[in-house]
Amino acid sequence: MDGCAQLCKCFLILFNILFALVGFGLVALGMWLRFGAETRGFFDIDLNTTQFNIGVMVLVVTGVLMLLVAIIGDCGACNHSKSALGVFAGLLSVLIIIEVAAGVMAFMWSGRVSEELVNFYTTIYAQYVNTRNPSQEVTLKLFHNAFDCCGVGGPIEVFVRDTCPDVSFFKQLTYSSCPGVIKSVFESHAPMVLGGFLGTAGIMTLALVCGSVLRRHLSQSHASPPAYVLLTSSPSVLLPPPQQI
Repeated sequence: MDGCAQLCKCFLILFNILFALVGFGLVALGMWLRFGAETRGFFDIDLNTTQFNIGVMVLVVTGVLMLLVAIIGDCGACNHSKSALGVFAGLLSVLIIIEVAAGVMAFMWSGRVSEELVNFYTTIYAQYVNTRNPSQEVTLKLFHNAFDCCGVGGPIEVFVRDTCPDVSFFKQLTYSSCPGVIKSVFESHAPMVLGGFLGTAGIMTLALVCGSVLRRHLSQSHASPPAYVLLTSSPSVLLPPPQQI
């Protein structure tokens, strides 16, 4: 291999290792959200909706697909397999398209997503005030710690004060209302989310280019026969028979 092919091979191996770690993390996160004792409350709450079930399923499926792509890519790069590299390029192309589409949709629908999350929070808030369900308490604590807020009333919150983060008295006076914090977080971080999606898609595109370069190099090396050096002895000189006089 020349220097460019060697560089592409090393980059592909490193990329696929990191890709596999991220995929494994997504699968672990999805399993924890679905079966963890601290997050099982999300699925015990009757909201007549399946958004969170679908979200967890998407996490697990995406993680499994990333693991599969990483394994195929590493096999193709290490074993110099053109077929494995071709499958890797096809699957990675699909993931790049999904990545770009997800980033654009997350940026365009950030307001709608924040509204849905605010509605979900206010529903959990109202149910917990009426029932004091432990599952709803766990859900509220996750929201309050993630967004550093406290209930609907903020500093004057009295109904769900036991689920707010444990901080000093002066910090409690500066608490914000959770619905307003959720909306502001999604609006302010929407460009950052889009940049993250597009940056990830760019790295995946670079891996796709390296895979194509390595596959083309393998195709050229298989198409051209190796040059053999043939060593032959010098031919013997045949002398004509002597003429009889």
